[in-house]
Amino acid sequence: MKHIVQTTAAATALAFCLTPVYAQNFNDPEEFAKQQAQLTATANGPADQPWVQYIGDAMVENAGMEGPATVCFSNAGVNNPWRVVGYTNMLEELKLHDSIGDFVHVDAEGSDDKQIADINDLLAGGNCDVMIVSPNTTAALTPAVEKACEAMPVVVFDRGVNTQCPVTFVHPVGGYGFGIQGAEFIKDNVDEGANVLMLRILPGVDVLETRYSAGRRVLDDAGMNIVGVEFTDGDNAKTKSIVEDYLMRGTIDAVWMDAGATAVAAVEAFEDSGYDIPVFVGEDQQDFLRKWQDEGMTAIAPTYPTYQWRTAVIAAARVIEGEAVPGPEWVLPQPTITQENLADFVNPAMPPLHYAMCGCETMDNYPQAWGAQ
Repeated sequence: MKHIVQTTAAATALAFCLTPVYAQNFNDPEEFAKQQAQLTATANGPADQPWVQYIGDAMVENAGMEGPATVCFSNAGVNNPWRVVGYTNMLEELKLHDSIGDFVHVDAEGSDDKQIADINDLLAGGNCDVMIVSPNTTAALTPAVEKACEAMPVVVFDRGVNTQCPVTFVHPVGGYGFGIQGAEFIKDNVDEGANVLMLRILPGVDVLETRYSAGRRVLDDAGMNIVGVEFTDGDNAKTKSIVEDYLMRGTIDAVWMDAGATAVAAVEAFEDSGYDIPVFVGEDQQDFLRKWQDEGMTAIAPTYPTYQWRTAVIAAARVIEGEAVPGPEWVLPQPTITQENLADFVNPAMPPLHYAMCGCETMDNYPQAWGAQ
């Protein structure tokens, strides 16, 4: 397998930018209820390989193609630690599939316009047999994905688009599930009327918007006092400054986060200001898990497992090989790290921003490929 990192021109972005904007609903009661049920559903497949498990029974047949085939990957970016861990998972998974020949990766660097241009350039090059897309934002990338679907089988994962043209959309249960898990933990650990600060990372991404809408619904229904909703941009200094500002205004009983990369910075804001650490919703990155364990925090880590990056490659390989895949959505289990299983996921040998739910521990190059010392 040849791994190709391709840099594309942005000359075609304008044409895509003139396409219609798709309506979005990030507060759907039916989807909320569905994901709430899926959190406790029994998945099909081997329990020790959650990256190949699936919830539900619907399957999509594939005609197959002559291999080894070229898989092109349009990536929203490798611009945060979660995505770095996931991309490492993907590169290691690729080594396990003889049906995949060349692998072309284009990095949109967090830009809708660049990703739209990247996809257009990949299509113009005519070298892709299957395309994997992790969209930067939902509405903006929908027309580009639809155009790709006209040319080849497409697998979308991580973040979704407003079309069902891909062969399958690979994702854990989803944003509603993540939001529910964290908010219900807060509800169970503070009194009605408690002050809750909600920290968000960025707008416009379906899985993040639905995390917020679900979390807000649970907290509002439980009678919590939402003292603020703030975007951190995933920046530690900004996160700490926001928390410190709210502490000057009054008590914070719980912190809910829609992404955990800056959770430790938020915790440190309480410590540096001389306050007790409140109830916390973080994520499964090592620095937060270690902080939680070391400080005896009352905390939970909903996860959006990075093992889904393995699943996207597995789905592409099955398309090439003519095997059926779960679809139109390949819904993976979405575990939660709690006080009861925290010790199973803390690993001091791994980098602080390694995400524990990687499903990578049995891969040949673990742990070195993920930056272990």
